Amino acid sequence: MSKILLHFAIIVAAFLLLARYLPGFYVPDVGTAVIAALVLGLVNATLGPIVTFLSLPLIILSLGAFWFVVNAFLLIVVAFLVPNFAINGWAPALIGAVVLAAVNLLYNRATAAREKSKE
Repeated sequence: MSKILLHFAIIVAAFLLLARYLPGFYVPDVGTAVIAALVLGLVNATLGPIVTFLSLPLIILSLGAFWFVVNAFLLIVVAFLVPNFAINGWAPALIGAVVLAAVNLLYNRATAAREKSKE
């Protein structure tokens, strides 16, 4: 349970950092970042597999690079659903998707190394 909460807190922090340093990515406060992270989890769990399946040929042809476009689209859907959370255009959404993917990669590597050292 603590691993899930830590991952959630890292995503919230990533949203806040993106809002601070990325023009076109607006998150006014921590509460909005928390709601956006929750909605992102729900959108990734429900709409994500459908969009990924439909765009699978493009993902395969681009050797996975189109996956960032899919995640950018999901971020734009989250921005549409969450009040006071806005992404103005595809470029901030795409950069945000790449940053969130990098954050998730680093988190997964760090926790995998930690779990491996426990064994």
